[in-house]
Amino acid sequence: HGELAPQPGLARIGQLVEAVARAGVPVEFAPCDADVPEAVGLSAYRIVQEALANVVRHAPGARTQVSLSVTESDPQDGARLTVLVVNGPPPQPPDGPLEVGGTGHGLVGMRERVRLADGTLDAGPLPDGGFRVAARIPLTERHFT
Repeated sequence: HGELAPQPGLARIGQLVEAVARAGVPVEFAPCDADVPEAVGLSAYRIVQEALANVVRHAPGARTQVSLSVTESDPQDGARLTVLVVNGPPPQPPDGPLEVGGTGHGLVGMRERVRLADGTLDAGPLPDGGFRVAARIPLTERHFT
């Protein structure tokens, strides 16, 4: 694989999901084959990558759903890509408390990535002990020039 590969985008997210599934996390994946700007695809890829890494780290074996969808919203707002990663509670509670240093960093990185793309990130624990990450990234090119 010596050739310069393009930046990972939406098409590569399936590979991330497969890798995590092989690691023992049951993942449902709803892909989206929309044509999105490269920067948006890369942001989505990184967000899914980070969110899945958090599941593997903090809720190993938890049922996880990854879904990508493009919504055509009002003309002023334009279309946006929604990236949703939701996991249920882990089958068995993690050993000991979660290390605080490990939990925040990934979310900080995700927030920053989404902010740079003028998107929004909504992430937090669910009442059942799971966790939800929802990112909405505008598809307009104007933010990337």
